[in-house]
Amino acid sequence: MNNSAGTSTRLALFDLDHTLLPLDSDYEWGEFTLRKGWCDKQEFGSRNAAFFADYQKGTLDIHAYVRFATEAIRKLGPQAADDAHLAFMQEVIEPHIQPAALALLQQHRDAGDTIVIVTATNEFVTRPIAKALGVDHLLAVNLARDASGWITGEIDGVPTMRAGKVTRMEAWMAERGLSWDSVDSIFYSDSMNDVPLLEKVNTPVATNPDDRLRQLATERGWRILDLLEPHA
Repeated sequence: MNNSAGTSTRLALFDLDHTLLPLDSDYEWGEFTLRKGWCDKQEFGSRNAAFFADYQKGTLDIHAYVRFATEAIRKLGPQAADDAHLAFMQEVIEPHIQPAALALLQQHRDAGDTIVIVTATNEFVTRPIAKALGVDHLLAVNLARDASGWITGEIDGVPTMRAGKVTRMEAWMAERGLSWDSVDSIFYSDSMNDVPLLEKVNTPVATNPDDRLRQLATERGWRILDLLEPHA
């Protein structure tokens, strides 16, 4: 962890799923498309669950998962996909945005901090969520697009997952003339997948941590924050 006491630029970094939200938006999007009948129920359900288990274990093949997760919307096309996401926000996400998460974000706004969501979920799923949370800066898995501008199922650039979150944050900071040594940074995350970025910031906060991260945070003396009510 670097030390940058006295710097004027403060960054408040947040993971999204199980950190600001009490659910996994990627997984829930998959379940939403399943309920809409856009996928084979048995095959999609089992594969979605298997990918989610791989993520929890830290073994997810993010490229294979993004191809799988975007298949339904690629077939729908841009307008139908946007309409579907609006329904997803109304039915799944908005009812689970908790006051404690909004209050924490507001606390950082009031302090003058620049807030960035850094998530391993793709930009299609997460950009409307970031907007609903009032966060302008989103680093998510960018989706490659074809000549028409529609998504192909491939990833564009470095995915924001595990060490990729560090890479993408460093690129974001470099674009603004910043570095770890020139900012005072805090990062909230629930997952062991985010240890590389937790180790980079000045203040790591294990937020609604899974059992392994809770143990690691205890061993290292990191702050532990139980922010959210569990998702029923």
